[in-house]
Amino acid sequence: MDGEGPVVVVAGAGALPALLIGALDAAARPRRVIALKGFADAATGRRADRTMSLLDVSGILAQLAAWRPAAVTLAGGVTRPSPAALASGVAAWRNRRELAELFARGDDHLLRGVVALLEEQGHRVVGAHEIAPDLLAPAGVLGTVHPDAEARRAIETGFSCLAALSPFDVGQACVAVAARVVAVEGAEGTDRMLARVGGGAAGRLAGLLPALRRATPAAGVLVKSAKAGQDHRVDLAASGPRTVRNAARAGLAGIALGAGATLTIERDAMIAEADRAGLFLVGVDPGAARPGEVPA
Repeated sequence: MDGEGPVVVVAGAGALPALLIGALDAAARPRRVIALKGFADAATGRRADRTMSLLDVSGILAQLAAWRPAAVTLAGGVTRPSPAALASGVAAWRNRRELAELFARGDDHLLRGVVALLEEQGHRVVGAHEIAPDLLAPAGVLGTVHPDAEARRAIETGFSCLAALSPFDVGQACVAVAARVVAVEGAEGTDRMLARVGGGAAGRLAGLLPALRRATPAAGVLVKSAKAGQDHRVDLAASGPRTVRNAARAGLAGIALGAGATLTIERDAMIAEADRAGLFLVGVDPGAARPGEVPA
């Protein structure tokens, strides 16, 4: 991130923006923050230089032009605006042409369009992993619980599923049981997918009793990773302590994350939560999730 200007964090929801702001401050790197109204949490909002609407494309571009940043990073979650918001918002009307082109596409196309728009304005776009590389999931078993043979088979199945779905702009996660995929993440996100998985009586009971979950044959595994060919500068798959809690509630045996292709938010807390719940937490090279190559 060479250059004299600040690094600008465009902050959506979740803990990631605050982690990046902290990393930039720790490195004594000049930074500016645009908090996206309705998405960025209160703590991020208090540290922001501007709070702006996601729909105010021209306003955000004008602010970036004024700041002349060395780099821009997009961090945190946002949801696609409703057609009503696009039709009625003053900001949306000001930018109706750009918004119509960007929001009419799938998530991957949308994000690539946002990056292209920023780059057309002369801005360098960087990923969260370039600011805080320690957030990337490492390879290997991260806690005290290890996956058994059935869980390793499920991990292989899950990564194969994500690789096969990558061209179709689906989600970044699935749940597998041995050689069978039982759920695929859609637009609802990982947490709601896990709620679907845990909605049955067996899942609810196993979620309440870790010992029963460990004793249940071929319990499910959450597999999460960036799509194949995905631009890691935007929408890199991320998991945190809440993901672990929701996996436990769903009665799963553990979680496998794409090593180097998934962000771990509050990793120490994730590991502690997984150990407490009796779940394994493992980082797997997405290109090596084949028989005999998943960490045991």
